Amino acid sequence: MSQVAQFIRDHQLDAMRIGGQKVGAGRDRAIEVFNPYSAERIGTVPKATLEEVRQAYALAHAYKPQLTRFDRAAILNKAAALVRDHLNDIANLISAEAGLCIKDAVYEAGRVSDVLLFGAQEVLKDDGQIFSCDLTHHGKQRRVYTQRAPLLGVITAITPFNHPMNQVAHKVIPSVATNNRMVLKPSEKVPFSAIYFADLLYEAGLPPEMLSVITGDPREIADEMLTHPCVDLITFTGGVAIGKYIANKAGYRRIVLELGGNDPLIVMEDADLEEASNLAVQGSYKNSGQRCTAVKRMLVHQSVAAEFTDLVVQKTKAWPYGDPADLENLMGTVIDEAAAQFFESRVNEAIAQGARLLVGNQRHGALYSPTVLDQVTPEMMLVKEETFGPVSPIIQFKNIDEAIRIANGTAYGLSSGVCTNRMDYIVRFVNELQMGTVNVREVPGYRLELTPFGGIKDSGLGYKEGVQEAIKSFTNIKTYSIPWV
Repeated sequence: MSQVAQFIRDHQLDAMRIGGQKVGAGRDRAIEVFNPYSAERIGTVPKATLEEVRQAYALAHAYKPQLTRFDRAAILNKAAALVRDHLNDIANLISAEAGLCIKDAVYEAGRVSDVLLFGAQEVLKDDGQIFSCDLTHHGKQRRVYTQRAPLLGVITAITPFNHPMNQVAHKVIPSVATNNRMVLKPSEKVPFSAIYFADLLYEAGLPPEMLSVITGDPREIADEMLTHPCVDLITFTGGVAIGKYIANKAGYRRIVLELGGNDPLIVMEDADLEEASNLAVQGSYKNSGQRCTAVKRMLVHQSVAAEFTDLVVQKTKAWPYGDPADLENLMGTVIDEAAAQFFESRVNEAIAQGARLLVGNQRHGALYSPTVLDQVTPEMMLVKEETFGPVSPIIQFKNIDEAIRIANGTAYGLSSGVCTNRMDYIVRFVNELQMGTVNVREVPGYRLELTPFGGIKDSGLGYKEGVQEAIKSFTNIKTYSIPWV
């Protein structure tokens, strides 16, 4: 038995957390979880029954949190300290179940600590507003005040596989910060990080009724989690098809959807090509390319395309990948062999359509090599749809008008990066790119855990994640007025 498998057993991460109770360990109806690199079974989690799901919502709805702002900040700060204390355990757990290299897993654990710290800071801020009423000729000597309150019902949170703990943190922490109650379903592919995170919050003092973690087959339990009468809001991060299904199924409920991306890195003729190529490979290969904000397309001005491409190929060949546990590697596996096979087929399809393979497209199980192609056209499925892996397709353009047209020419609108020093270009990109984020001389994925994050078009409904915006989404605003003379 591996150390991680023993850790999972010792900490009883093979059980759901329903109102703090450990439920379902060792049952026959279970989901097996495998290390994507070694194919070792590292543990199982139970398949929740509909009755267990309903129990989780009933317990959450019946509980009325009374934590003060001081209490909530203290819990989040203590949890941040616990994350830092258990950094290696968390990193090893993430790496084992997701196949991410240790360096990426350590980075993710650090981001979780950041989310907790930002959440603790935001809790202590007064979120009310004051409006004077004598602003017009028929005004009164009154003032209108606002205050935010927790939702009346329970929050459903559904998270993906690519950031096993950080995506969970971005749902759970705003819920704690606002005195809400949440039922969380992590991806069945990476459940252990979420369960361990819940345990750290309980240890930090979180009333267990405020957070339950349900595991199971989404085909069996997802509809109940979307339509249960106690559900007030659904927050989901994942694929477009499932997001649109949730939007149709949710009915008269609030939904926050953070969906896929097809993010371009745009390299203009004046760009620093050394900097741009560094951003290109980092944005493509970190987290094994499995980020909604990863660089999915490289749009390069034709006058610098040859030099830029040579640099990207050189840096890709030097990018070490393989065993996620090897500290020298900068990339591990993708989530599973099926995903790797899909990337391989997408690349082969593009090659058959005229793209040129420059390096990569090697697969062994769930291990897929960093891959670069040029002579790619916008019509190829490789870049028309989201390819959620370590693939760098290079598309040439003639001028900024064509760059903007190509960048906006997909159904997605999440994020982008632009490499230029010209202010006239920057202004046009910021104003004309149909994206939730435009990062100048940075990867599309750059953000703070605090700042607003989210997309438009098929990347989301415009509602934002990030600690500040999520806190707003998770509350009701009440106004009241009093005489002011």
